[in-house]
Amino acid sequence: MDPKKLYSLFSTSTGVSIDSRKIDKNQMFFSLRGNNFDGNKFALEAIKNGAKFSIVDDKRLEGKDDRIVYVNDSLKALQDLSNYHRSLFDTKVIGITGSNGKTTTKNLIYSILSQSYNVIKTKGNLNNHIGVPLSLLDINENIDIAVIEMGANHIGEIKALCEIAMPDFGLITNYGHAHLEGFGGFEGVIKGKSEMFEYLTQNYGNIILNNDDKIQIKNCKGDLAITFGQKKDSEFVFKYKKEQNFLSFENNGDNFRCEIYGDYNFTNVAASITIGKFLDVSSSDIQKGLISFKNDSNRSEVIDYGSNKIYLDAYNANPTSMTAAISNFENSTTKNKILILGDMYELGEFSKIEHQNIIDSIDRKDFLKVYLVGDIFYNCITKSKYFEKFKSTEEMSKSVILKDFKSTNILIKGSRSIGLEKLITS
Repeated sequence: MDPKKLYSLFSTSTGVSIDSRKIDKNQMFFSLRGNNFDGNKFALEAIKNGAKFSIVDDKRLEGKDDRIVYVNDSLKALQDLSNYHRSLFDTKVIGITGSNGKTTTKNLIYSILSQSYNVIKTKGNLNNHIGVPLSLLDINENIDIAVIEMGANHIGEIKALCEIAMPDFGLITNYGHAHLEGFGGFEGVIKGKSEMFEYLTQNYGNIILNNDDKIQIKNCKGDLAITFGQKKDSEFVFKYKKEQNFLSFENNGDNFRCEIYGDYNFTNVAASITIGKFLDVSSSDIQKGLISFKNDSNRSEVIDYGSNKIYLDAYNANPTSMTAAISNFENSTTKNKILILGDMYELGEFSKIEHQNIIDSIDRKDFLKVYLVGDIFYNCITKSKYFEKFKSTEEMSKSVILKDFKSTNILIKGSRSIGLEKLITS
């Protein structure tokens, strides 16, 4: 169906839903398919629950109800609809991709720009071929800027998301050893993430370029790069001062402070300040944005837990982010340090060696104890009782009670599905 025709129906609705159980009155329901579900089966239920239209790609449903709208591909229809909707507004779109730090950077940029503009952002981690279109449909005539996170685990996906979202600005947080299975290795990660730069170059967009990252510099072919970093030839030069539990920056005489831990977050905060300054947000408002910044749950949180302090980063993990987190924790001035590490996923044939590399890189003298959680870590080789392994979070919670530690600093890092945050609530 022509996007304009579909849009004429959309304009009479109150929005879009992909869940027939949570549909609001007069929303448009899109029947999407997945590996284990078919939304077409719920198209009539959605109408019963208040949907104004149900968009389906199962021809057997055509004619079952006047509110059933047949298209060749429901997902493609949703993407085309959101692309057309985005094209109708002057809203500036900022695209964010990278292996690590996407959500943190998205939230930082949102917090800073919200001081001066009406801004929307992708909700949670809705950063894929479904989530990005849904986020774009939240744009309206009152929205100045949309901050859109874009995730990918295969080559070609960032290109497709850029073609839907049409970003005016874009940045790559970093290139890391994430989703190696889907990308086919680190070179595939570089190629896939760099599709953001390729789109912006071809469409005269603005690249927010980390001038300290040699790989980014190599893959940036455009003339409209806004550079930031510690190098003196950067357009926005940052001096970094390491302090306990927060980051401190100096840029062109302005001092900024952000209560987020981890040296690896330096580039995320610097990129966010750069965008704020480029878009004429005052330095005082940038600082207000940094102060009001709230990250999503389980991401770079510092939690007081009894007499202990927990550094919780248990939403996602890959070899690059885990190595950075361990290194930062190891080099911190805190005492009595314990590591709790959970399995990393989507590494394919690289999985075993990457997990073993993490274990081998840990300097035993710097930590009181290292707990390894998950089947992959469990099957790795450890040569000391200093390491203790558990097959699951549940198994560990039966043996280790975190509140029993006294005045201890604990880093918790692992993939979301391991559920390491349960160690705090158990």
